[in-house]
Amino acid sequence: MKQRKPEMMRGAKANVPVATSAMAYGSVLGVLAAQKGLSWLDMMFMNTAVFAGAAQFVMVDMWSTHMPIFEMSLAVLVINLRYLLIGASLDPLFSGRGLLHKVGMMHLVADENWAVTMSEQRTGTATTWFLFGGGVFLYLAWSSGTLIGLLGGGFITRPEDYALDFAFTAVFTALAVGLWRGKNDVLPWIVAGAAALLAHKFLPGKWYIVAGGLAGAISAMLGPGEIEEVEEVEDVPSH
Repeated sequence: MKQRKPEMMRGAKANVPVATSAMAYGSVLGVLAAQKGLSWLDMMFMNTAVFAGAAQFVMVDMWSTHMPIFEMSLAVLVINLRYLLIGASLDPLFSGRGLLHKVGMMHLVADENWAVTMSEQRTGTATTWFLFGGGVFLYLAWSSGTLIGLLGGGFITRPEDYALDFAFTAVFTALAVGLWRGKNDVLPWIVAGAAALLAHKFLPGKWYIVAGGLAGAISAMLGPGEIEEVEEVEDVPSH
């Protein structure tokens, strides 16, 4: 216990810069949520149960009187598939830890405190409690931002006048730019875009999000990038 508190405090302090931007980002979500009629209890439940900014933007965008629960769940699942890779990258940090410890820590892993922890890991000073402390601080900052936006959103009757309705598009554009890895991504992105456009044209609701995500993922798994990597391995002479 003596080591947990200092590590959590160190993790929290290391995440101050990213938590500030998360609070601002969260306030935009809160404003959009206010336009959809979400209560502060709805917002806090979503923050606690989901705690994933991009996925929460999707949920708010899809929020309606007749809740599309199945579509919403699938869309959030596709968007959060990246946490499989994030979790895999943290495996050395969790080595020797029990299942409950891993589950409890991973729930508060976000892109921001993951990146800060991976940077700390390069110096060999990262711990799971450092990761957790950053996650707790981010959660508090994110929740504060969403509540500020939600409670103040009632005064903004036309969010489009302030370009807040563009936040959803801007968020995913920024995510896409950050995830771009080079020419091997060209084909999956084209396939994902084409599938999303076709689904938007022929399917009701938000199925285009799921269709685009699944098509892009399958294309990436089966595309030439994987073949090139195999060929490079086969070309290495044996010793």
